[in-house]
Amino acid sequence: MVKGWIGTIVVGMAILFLLVQAVPYGRDHTNPPVRQEPVWDGPRTRELAARACFDCHSNLTDWPWYSNLAPVSWLVQRDVHEGRRKVNFSEWDRPQKEAGESAKATRKGEMPPWYYPWARLSAAERDALVQGLAASLGQGEGGGRGEGAERHKR
Repeated sequence: MVKGWIGTIVVGMAILFLLVQAVPYGRDHTNPPVRQEPVWDGPRTRELAARACFDCHSNLTDWPWYSNLAPVSWLVQRDVHEGRRKVNFSEWDRPQKEAGESAKATRKGEMPPWYYPWARLSAAERDALVQGLAASLGQGEGGGRGEGAERHKR
């Protein structure tokens, strides 16, 4: 009797998994062109930001295979959409209202999110990224495109 219930549950879950694949959300895997990046304080900051931040906060997203499978695809699509909306390192020619908070969020461990383990940094890398983001983007003022639009026009 238990085997029958387990089989029914497994078949039901498989059918449900197949049905949710029909939901169209979560498959818009576009990477618009890079228009302008911030003036980084050095190549190490950009390298750390690319590794820990760019998948959600740039137009250089690496879309892994599981980003095509619902319901995980829904989470990934939402995070990329929200991340690009808040701070997009590939569109520095438009206002980035939350750029000044990047160092603070990284220092507090809010970014990158815990559920993206490949984006984790060692303590030394996190410290270097925090210092680099603060130097490149400013700290906490939220100033438009970071520390000032004039700096990015050079």
